[in-house]
Amino acid sequence: MATYACVLLFFIIPNSIYDYLTPFDNKIRITFMILLFTCIFPIINIFLLFKLKRIESLTLSQQHERTYPYLTTTLFYFGLFYLLKDINIWNNIKVFVMGGGIVIFLCAIINLKYKISAHMAGIGGLLGLLIASSYLIQFDMMPYYIAVILLAGLVGTSRLLLKEHRPSQIYWGFLLGLSTQLILFISFHSFILN
Repeated sequence: MATYACVLLFFIIPNSIYDYLTPFDNKIRITFMILLFTCIFPIINIFLLFKLKRIESLTLSQQHERTYPYLTTTLFYFGLFYLLKDINIWNNIKVFVMGGGIVIFLCAIINLKYKISAHMAGIGGLLGLLIASSYLIQFDMMPYYIAVILLAGLVGTSRLLLKEHRPSQIYWGFLLGLSTQLILFISFHSFILN
């Protein structure tokens, strides 16, 4: 979801400050870094765990298989945040990456007792980023809210049809991602303004 967020902000949403005020080379470089740390490294990690027979399947269908991959993915997100910390890019991107790490860490903790949908947490976080960015830069992103909500519905439905989650796990995942990102953005910008 972090990569999708970068692609949306940098390449798809036209006429925003992210589009105009970020040099193209920086957009490509940052998007590649985010893809590497939030997608490629976690996939390699899961594949290695599978090959080492630490997990039974690549889909992590069993609740007990999810905790370790969640924790290592959290480390990837926080490592990425550390690398981005001193780079001159939009703070919203940095806050979103930090929020992604926090959401995955919370999923790991919650997973000890209750299986929650990390897919929905990611989509909820993406919606949270769009809402926060729209508010902060005073830019109407309503069509993108609608697209993300429709995407959330499709992903949630697919998770139900695959029998990977119950409806409550999907709703809680979505709310966890959305609320964590919104709280983080509000807190960060309140702290900056005060």
